[in-house]
Amino acid sequence: MIDPETQAGWVADAEAEADEEEMPLSLRLSIADALTLGNATCGFMAVYFTTTGILIPHLTGSNETGMARNSAATAVILMLAAAIFDLFDGIVARKLRSSPMGAELDNLSDLISFGLAPAYFVLVYGMVAVPDDAQQKVSAVAAVVVLLAVVLRLARFSCVTMKDGMFQGMPSPFGALTVVSIVLLELPFVPTLLAIIGVAWLMVSRVEYPKPRGILAVAMLSWIVGAMGLLAAWAFDAPGGQLLLQTGCALQVVLGAVIPLFATARRVNTFRDNRRENREARAAQAR
Repeated sequence: MIDPETQAGWVADAEAEADEEEMPLSLRLSIADALTLGNATCGFMAVYFTTTGILIPHLTGSNETGMARNSAATAVILMLAAAIFDLFDGIVARKLRSSPMGAELDNLSDLISFGLAPAYFVLVYGMVAVPDDAQQKVSAVAAVVVLLAVVLRLARFSCVTMKDGMFQGMPSPFGALTVVSIVLLELPFVPTLLAIIGVAWLMVSRVEYPKPRGILAVAMLSWIVGAMGLLAAWAFDAPGGQLLLQTGCALQVVLGAVIPLFATARRVNTFRDNRRENREARAAQAR
């Protein structure tokens, strides 16, 4: 004699297993994919805080500088958190597995967090901190340049095969954080604009950057956590918080400028060594 409840439960379980077996592999999210979605969420929330805490108070005539400072710090901290998610989703994907759509999810999330969010930050900077109407329009153009640079960089990343352990062009998380650092330095308009355009160019350049693995990944994570601390100190108006933030932003910008110089010097030395080896080889054959 069959218990109807038992039979119903068995049928439901069987149907669930059948549905799971029939689910396409492309629709199953992995742990790495969940981290990637965390990246996208942080980028969207950075846009939210930039809008509600900086842009809207400016448009409504509010003079609450403390709220604007807290919102700016929160937006940048969220971009830093997105960089942490981006760092760990790659590590997890290599250690465990990623779904067939993992690469697409990663590119789309990076576009939100390291393309849209910093470009929008530059746009709002132009609207809030720059009084001249013509300069505001130029700031909007600079924001579009940053966004398009990230779009082109991510598209090229999907199409071009690089040697293991290297990126071509400044990685978009590093570029986004450098752009935001330039804005937070509060330099005069023209140097700020030129520096932002320079970072956008580096993202689409052929300069090679090492991938954050091993010790480099630990150093990057430590730098991000330290930057979060500096932003928190600035947001809560801690003694020396402004100076600490300016120092951290300056170091980020200097690092963004120095790495391409080292990479270019290494590439030139490699080219010279290859030419010398070729000449020596031809000379040896001539003998």
